[in-house]
Amino acid sequence: MAQFVDWDLAAATAGALSKSGPRVSYAEATEVVADLRRLTDEAAGHVADYTGLRSQVAHPPVRVVDRRDWAAANIAGLREVITPLVSRLSKDKLPGPVTEAIGSRLTGVQAGTVLAYLSGRVLGQYEVFSGDPGQLLLVAPNIVEVERKLGADPRDFRLWVCLHEVTHRTQFTSVPWMRAYFLGEVQAFVDASQSSEHLLERLRRGVATLSDAVKDPESRTSVLDIVQTPAQRAVLDRLTALMTLLEGHAEFVMDGVGPQVIPSVESIRAAFNRRRESGNPLEKAIRRLLGIEVKMRQYAEGRKFVHGVVDRVGMAGFNKVFGSPLTLPRLEELGDPDGWVARVHGPAGGIPAAD
Repeated sequence: MAQFVDWDLAAATAGALSKSGPRVSYAEATEVVADLRRLTDEAAGHVADYTGLRSQVAHPPVRVVDRRDWAAANIAGLREVITPLVSRLSKDKLPGPVTEAIGSRLTGVQAGTVLAYLSGRVLGQYEVFSGDPGQLLLVAPNIVEVERKLGADPRDFRLWVCLHEVTHRTQFTSVPWMRAYFLGEVQAFVDASQSSEHLLERLRRGVATLSDAVKDPESRTSVLDIVQTPAQRAVLDRLTALMTLLEGHAEFVMDGVGPQVIPSVESIRAAFNRRRESGNPLEKAIRRLLGIEVKMRQYAEGRKFVHGVVDRVGMAGFNKVFGSPLTLPRLEELGDPDGWVARVHGPAGGIPAAD
C-alpha cells in the first residue's frame, strides 16, 4: 500500500522539535495532573447543568499529556484516518520505491514540524480521529505556562480551560451522530476531488505549506490552495460552519458558567483575549498561514451566533441545533440567528409567548 506520510518519522520529528515546558518539580507536576483530572470532572457537571446536554456514550477518562504525547496522539489519529483514504485513492498502486520513500519521509518531516509547533500552543483538545467516541487531551505544560504568564489563579484558570474542552467532549458524546458526520464530511472532501492523483499531490503541497509557514512566515502561499474544486469548497463551507458552531458554543458555555464558579473569570478572560490578539509579526504570520487566525475568528462569530439564538429561543431551543445534520447552521446563517430560528423553529419561533 502506498504510504503518504512516514508516520514514525513524523512522530520522531515532532518529539525532537517540541520545546520543553516550564520548570516544575516532580511533586508539582503530579499535583497539576491530579488537579486537571479533578477539575475535568467538576467541569463536566457544570457543563451538563448549563447546557442540558447529557453524554449518551461511555467515554475514556481525560488524558493529561505533555507536548510530545499530544503530538503523538494526533499523529496516531491522523494515521487512522489518512492511511485508508490514501489507500483508496491510490488503489494500492505503489508509485515506485524511491519516489515513495523520498515523498513519504519528506511529508513526515513536514507534518512533524507542524505538530511540534502546535504542541507548544494547544491547551486542550477533544481528539476524534483515533477512535470512537474520541479522547479528551489536556496539555499540562502549556496550561501551566499560560497561567503563569497571565498571572492567573491556577485553580481558576485550569477550571476555565476545562469548561471549554469538556464542552467539546459533551458535543461529541451527547450527540451520537456528530463524530460520524464530521468524519463523513472529511471523506466527502476527498471524494469531491476531480482526480485522486492530483488530490494526493495537493495534500502533500498543503502539508509542505504548513511546514513552510512555521519555518518561513514570509511565505504568502495559502493553505486553501489545496481546495480547488467547487464540490470541495461546498464541503469546506459545511465544515467551517460546523467548527464555528462548536467553537462558539464552547466559548458561550465557558462564559456562561464561568462567573458562577470562577471568582477571577473576568480578569482571566481579559488577559487571555489580550494574549490572543497580541504577538510579534512572526507569530501573527505563522498563525495566519496555519489557520489559527481563522480559528480565533470562529470563536467570536460562533459565540455571537449561539448568544443570538439563545436570546431568541432559550437554551432548549438552541439545542435543536444538535437534532440532526439538517438543523446545523448553514454558513450564511452564522451571521443571521433569526434566519436559523425561522428555518428550524418556524417563522414565529423567536417570538416570546404571551403571558
